[in-house]
Amino acid sequence: MDATELRAWLRLTLTPGLGNTGIRKLLVAFGSAPAIFEQSASTLRQFGSERLADTLQATPDTLAQQLQTTLDWLQEADNRRVVTLGDPAYPAALLDIEDPPSMLYMLGALDGRTQAAIENRALCLAMVGSRNPTPPGEANARQFAKVFGEAGLCVVSGMALGVDGAAHDGALLGGGITLAVVGTGLDRVYPKQHLDLAHRIAQQGLIISEFPLGTPPLTANFPKRNRIISGLAQGTLVVEAALKSGSLITARLAAEQGKEVFAIPGSIHSPQSRGCHALIKQGAKLVESAQDVLEELKLPHAAADPPDSGTDADAPPTEHPLLSAMGFDPVSLDALQARTGLATAELQAQLLALEMADAIARLPGGLFQRMALG
Repeated sequence: MDATELRAWLRLTLTPGLGNTGIRKLLVAFGSAPAIFEQSASTLRQFGSERLADTLQATPDTLAQQLQTTLDWLQEADNRRVVTLGDPAYPAALLDIEDPPSMLYMLGALDGRTQAAIENRALCLAMVGSRNPTPPGEANARQFAKVFGEAGLCVVSGMALGVDGAAHDGALLGGGITLAVVGTGLDRVYPKQHLDLAHRIAQQGLIISEFPLGTPPLTANFPKRNRIISGLAQGTLVVEAALKSGSLITARLAAEQGKEVFAIPGSIHSPQSRGCHALIKQGAKLVESAQDVLEELKLPHAAADPPDSGTDADAPPTEHPLLSAMGFDPVSLDALQARTGLATAELQAQLLALEMADAIARLPGGLFQRMALG
């Protein structure tokens, strides 16, 4: 894309009140972004309000600066790209969703594997969940994603804290690729804690945004990007989610797009499981292992499952007695002492040993919860 065409596309996306639908309408009428700005005001009024036509003819104050910023960003490295509707590199999967983004910024491994993933949603699975998952929930996200990566499935998520970050990390650990759809400009990393993760994704996947460079982490942008996360994939797996969660927005969008929705069940006492349980009641497929998802998607050469996620009630006979007493729900020290009859010092010593072995996690409020079974 040359500077003239890029300038026209930026001008369209920066025009207040136009939006993706308005841009598509004008493209159908005039054939290209530069051609739109060659039209007279009277011609443009036939495709929108008089006010919008006048706005289109006025050059946005920020256009020159945004154009230079984007050109500089593209020239900094060869792992950057801007694609627009009609571009051969535009993700074909997004053409079928409601309100496809007019313009996408991409950063990362612009190679055959990532191009295949964004062209064919059958190769991709979205994974979403709580920004504040339980330790087992975060472990499940990482373990499931690792298996998906090993099976050749691209994991799509939003690079948020919690489940999103664990999903990206697991996919990379499994040698797979991952797509991160973010709610900021690609010249920013949000959250900052994921700076290292962002670098790893850029080496073995793609970071994607529809927002212009310089866009800060505005609250309204994150629900908006969810349609891209679900749109790029053939299904969405919700790992953990509260009843009021952005992950449920992604799941709803996936269902509206005719995609599969999967959910991992959890403890009936955990607020972070209630969103998943609600999805299952609404028809989402309950999954207990990564293999369940792979079989449902009819993917060949499925890898072995990760360690048990804790949803199986049948514990192996060699399990540590304290883990058996703990069960799978968060439990207090007093409750454990009542169940085991152990002296406080002995109980605390065993808990510390299990914690150091990553068999349990210490939660806020003096609670303990087991992780995955070994």
